[in-house]
Amino acid sequence: MKEFFSHIRGAVVSTFVLAVVCCGIYPLIVFGISQTLFRDKANGSLIVDPDGTVRGSKLLSQGFTDAKYLHPRPSAAGNGYDAASSGGSNLGPTSRKLNDAIEERIAAYRVENGLSQSQPVPADAVTASGSGLDPHISLQNAELQIPRVAKARGVSEDKVRELVRQNTESCDLGILGERGVNVLELNRALDQVR
Repeated sequence: MKEFFSHIRGAVVSTFVLAVVCCGIYPLIVFGISQTLFRDKANGSLIVDPDGTVRGSKLLSQGFTDAKYLHPRPSAAGNGYDAASSGGSNLGPTSRKLNDAIEERIAAYRVENGLSQSQPVPADAVTASGSGLDPHISLQNAELQIPRVAKARGVSEDKVRELVRQNTESCDLGILGERGVNVLELNRALDQVR
């Protein structure tokens, strides 16, 4: 019996020590390192105005529908751009519902951006990302929206094009993927144009 209680005591002590290390000390160390070395990223990569107002995150898309703003990718997250309901539509390539939605989005994109019926539309303009919250659009998508945005704002297309260039992010690690434009940051830059 003495041996049994010895095993029980060892198990309880081991559980307590591991709980303290794994649930207390380790998370505090990781938190301290992240706050010291990666403060902006650890706190959500927030976009903050000079007066301290949080406008969003560099990592999450927001729904912009006004003609004076660049529009993000469509969202399948909740009722649109809902970070609490992040996720794709789960519709496959043979889905009639997905095909119909893409056809509707293509037609709407062409109308709102003044494109001809034969002009190609970028895939990211009509398909949602896996999370439904991708903050970036392709450079091609941004360039097709420039005339609409410039006209709605009463500024030159060259000025909008320059802001697109300034807000274009490079590929991951400089070589992987394609360059993208962060819609929220670009739209904030556009709001600064007088």
